[in-house]
Amino acid sequence: MKKVLLTGASGYIGKHVTLQLLQDGYTVVASVRALSKADEVRSAVQPFLPKNFDLAKKLSFVALDLEQDAGWDKALKGIGVLLHTASPFPIASPKDENDLIRPAVDGTLRALRAAHKAGVKRVILTSSVAAVDGNDLPTGKTELDETMWTDVNHPKGSAAYTKSKTLAEQAAWDYIKTAAPEIALTTINPALVIGAPLDSRFGSSVSIIERILKASDPFLPDVAFSLVDVKNVAEMHVNAIKMDASKNQRFLASSETMSFIEIAQVIKAAYPNRKVNLTKAPNFIIRILGLFDGDIKRVVPILGKRNLINNNRAQKVLKIKFISAKQSILETAEYLIKNGFVKN
Repeated sequence: MKKVLLTGASGYIGKHVTLQLLQDGYTVVASVRALSKADEVRSAVQPFLPKNFDLAKKLSFVALDLEQDAGWDKALKGIGVLLHTASPFPIASPKDENDLIRPAVDGTLRALRAAHKAGVKRVILTSSVAAVDGNDLPTGKTELDETMWTDVNHPKGSAAYTKSKTLAEQAAWDYIKTAAPEIALTTINPALVIGAPLDSRFGSSVSIIERILKASDPFLPDVAFSLVDVKNVAEMHVNAIKMDASKNQRFLASSETMSFIEIAQVIKAAYPNRKVNLTKAPNFIIRILGLFDGDIKRVVPILGKRNLINNNRAQKVLKIKFISAKQSILETAEYLIKNGFVKN
């Protein structure tokens, strides 16, 4: 089996990818920003592996920084596949959008250059639906698909995170085309990722379920978005390594599209005694608040709209059977309650 360098291994998605790589027999070199994170990753995956699994033999760690050259060349020696998941995902927009854009773009190019120099021929990159849906649907189209790209100058595509994912993925494809055509690149473009984390340190996407469980918001905006289970996202990364048909392709990772209200209704039905707010905020109030709050302003262009995502390519090529959004929501909620992140 090939040896894989996995960046961003201590992230919510990264831990699930680490686990699936190990379960599939890969030797994993996991990159973290600080080696102090190594024990966190080991502890997260260990309970899900066979009792006699030799974790020390199959999983090692290296410290890499998206904004520093140090260590990349050494880390990629002897590597067969680069799996680049590392990229920041904040719940709120930064004051300076370049705080997100620069490490996303520069980090992606830094990883690709080092892979190219080391002779790596296979790269799997974690992108996002954000690199696809920040634009108007083409005439005659009713669903988003892999041919579509975000326009960072469009109101839907102008948020810092959306720009960071779009520009990073575009930079990756441009680099492969112009400087490293011998590298076979695949991008995985997840929608909003939910599902039970492997440990208590998880991504900000899970906080949406947490907020609904806590009834943190008296009203819910009329916003719908696509959801995908973290286990499916990890499976897509690992399957892409093994399937030649995935080379030089993008894959949208999405189970189905649901609104805030629909998510809250699923939670309320499962936990009828919990206080779960089901009141929809009037759109005009959200628009007014958006004049004063940049994070609220981000959702104004998608108020009342429901972008659907075509996931046929992932099902056909990567053989993915998507977990239902309802199951993912309930598994996330159960994890948060069971582990004390919200009161029972």
